[in-house]
Amino acid sequence: MQLLRKLAIAAAIFLMPALTFAWGNQGHRITGQIADSYLTPKARASVKKILGNESIALASNWADFIRSDPNYKYLDSWHFVDFSRTLSYPEMVEFLEHDNTENAYTKLKFLANELKNKNLPQAKKLMDLRMLIHLAEDIHQPMHTALDGTQGGNTIKLQWFGKPTSLHTVWDSELINFQDLSYTEYTKAINFTTPAQRVQWQKDPIAKWVFESNQLSAQIIADTKPDSNLSYSYNFKYIATVNQQLLKGGVRLAGLLNQIFG
Repeated sequence: MQLLRKLAIAAAIFLMPALTFAWGNQGHRITGQIADSYLTPKARASVKKILGNESIALASNWADFIRSDPNYKYLDSWHFVDFSRTLSYPEMVEFLEHDNTENAYTKLKFLANELKNKNLPQAKKLMDLRMLIHLAEDIHQPMHTALDGTQGGNTIKLQWFGKPTSLHTVWDSELINFQDLSYTEYTKAINFTTPAQRVQWQKDPIAKWVFESNQLSAQIIADTKPDSNLSYSYNFKYIATVNQQLLKGGVRLAGLLNQIFG
């Protein structure tokens, strides 16, 4: 009976719909906490006016939380941007400039323009800001900018320390959770940047964010065999990449908010 129960649980995991959540709660909070540390005073005041007592770190999880409400189903495609083939950076810039589908790139650009409108109702500002925070972070999770065919790594089934999961979930949360740190501890552990890094990362256009993540996703998928049992060596190999993406995401999100509210 116990064996049957275990088999049923395992089957349920593999038969779940392939929902696409970028970073887990921790990853989003870490990126949001990093962003908070690089806001200008004017941007901080504007963000505070919109979010109230809600921090950027906690606001970053709203877009995933609200996906349980069917009224917000239309937001599902906003969380990722997929590509049918590998593109060079100039090709990607060209593609994104003419892209009119609803995805993380087009909607992030849309939300940034919306939030510059000082006459937006407060409720609209709140939703737009929560979504902008989340999408800027989503783009830095490589599985959210992957080539078509794997649903952002959701169809690549494997194990994490013997537990059935997917490549997408490993990059969403397993690698981050394995560090066994709270989001504030994690932020303190990795939030070290030089002025030159901050200037360059914040100067990079959003298309560059997408391109970098897309390049990483291709490397990660090519390097990961389905049905593998990932563990210590995978963590050793990729945790620096995870941390770099979290850090870049936070610095760039701060730069975007400083531009909007500066």
